[in-house]
Amino acid sequence: MTSNPSPPGPVSRRTLLSIPAAAAGIGLAGCGSLTDSLSGKTQVRQWNLLAGADGAVMTEMHERFAAEHPDIELQATTFGWGTPFYTRLVMGASGGNAANIATIHVSRLKSLSPETLLSPIEIDEIVEAGLDPGDFPPDVWDKCFHEDRLYCIPIDTHALVNYYNRTICEQAGVLTPDRTLMETHGVEEYFDLLRAVKDVTGTYGTSLDTFAGWRQFWAWYRQQDGEWIFHEDDFELDDDKALAAIEPLYRMAEEGLCPTISDGGQTAANFENGAAGLVQVGNWEIVRFRAFSEAEGFDFSMAEMPDFYGNRRTQGDSHGYVLPYQNSWDPAVRKATVQYAAWMLKHSFDWGAGGGHTPAYLPVTESEEYQSLEPNAEYSGVVDNVQFDPEVWFAGSAARIYDEVGAVLQQVYALAMTPEEALALIKERAHALLALPNPVD
Repeated sequence: MTSNPSPPGPVSRRTLLSIPAAAAGIGLAGCGSLTDSLSGKTQVRQWNLLAGADGAVMTEMHERFAAEHPDIELQATTFGWGTPFYTRLVMGASGGNAANIATIHVSRLKSLSPETLLSPIEIDEIVEAGLDPGDFPPDVWDKCFHEDRLYCIPIDTHALVNYYNRTICEQAGVLTPDRTLMETHGVEEYFDLLRAVKDVTGTYGTSLDTFAGWRQFWAWYRQQDGEWIFHEDDFELDDDKALAAIEPLYRMAEEGLCPTISDGGQTAANFENGAAGLVQVGNWEIVRFRAFSEAEGFDFSMAEMPDFYGNRRTQGDSHGYVLPYQNSWDPAVRKATVQYAAWMLKHSFDWGAGGGHTPAYLPVTESEEYQSLEPNAEYSGVVDNVQFDPEVWFAGSAARIYDEVGAVLQQVYALAMTPEEALALIKERAHALLALPNPVD
């Protein structure tokens, strides 16, 4: 997963039919053939959107699965993050000939019209495969249901977290005796921490992706128990809490504690080159920073988001497995498909250790092996603090609200717009999104 992918715009059915299904196969073969069908193996076709470093981890896991299951032929295909993937999924499922299993963002489940585009998953199926519904975080598990039926099996949680450079933070005096980042409570304490770090770097305290402000906004809005409830032609948003979430962004930029303009690549580079002692990006960026550490001797760790309003809630999501609608299910394929999902969850220590995501399968996350894993264990509590986007078709990972709100907050970071002006424009754009038709209706 990239740190700042570009979410899609609305896609009509006519547009769907006009978009080529260009996909890059990763790992095992992406398309079946007559030879495959005569191999004597049970074929399971898998689609995913993991084209980044975490995708390489999944490919390695697929290779292990194939080696351990010689009777199953796994065909995995990776599509581009966001629009290319969801477009292909909708096209395939609407025709009843999509993959047998697909990796989606759980936040997008209801926008995919589960009743028509997905196959419900029976609890008995996953129990037979060795999974227990009690082995998942309740909040994430509940998100996998629609109309009281299970449509998704959660794989992980991934979220906005706080990375820190131990060397810089130690010089700034903001590490505890065990060399973890000092906890702060409230906006002012965190700003004091950033000022101390900036005194060491001479440039910034923290690096932020100013094109991806939705994540910070939603984290600090939800820390205040803020709700954004959408109705058919209007919504409920707490203006005071929304302003309290936006104002720290303006203040950080105004004081020079973070960049005023920084895209995803520059945001990471600011952290790597020591221009900032901290950076707030997704936990999947551990792959990049670990590689930099191995090459340059970069001493970093990770913590949950800072407590601005009484807790450490953060914007995030989960990956999950869904079974796209099929014109007909072969019982052997169906069983092998659920078996694949169960195996991936049971072996998701590798997913967490290698890709940075926190496994949703609690026997893995709560294991002594995972809890001793560094720096993953330090932010493992994020599972309980992940806040999904609002429940509306244009919200969720790779959806429009991320792009629209982010574009407004970009002007806040650039000091070209006050928090009050930004809030007014955010509400205006939300009303414009409400006026658009859901492309899968």
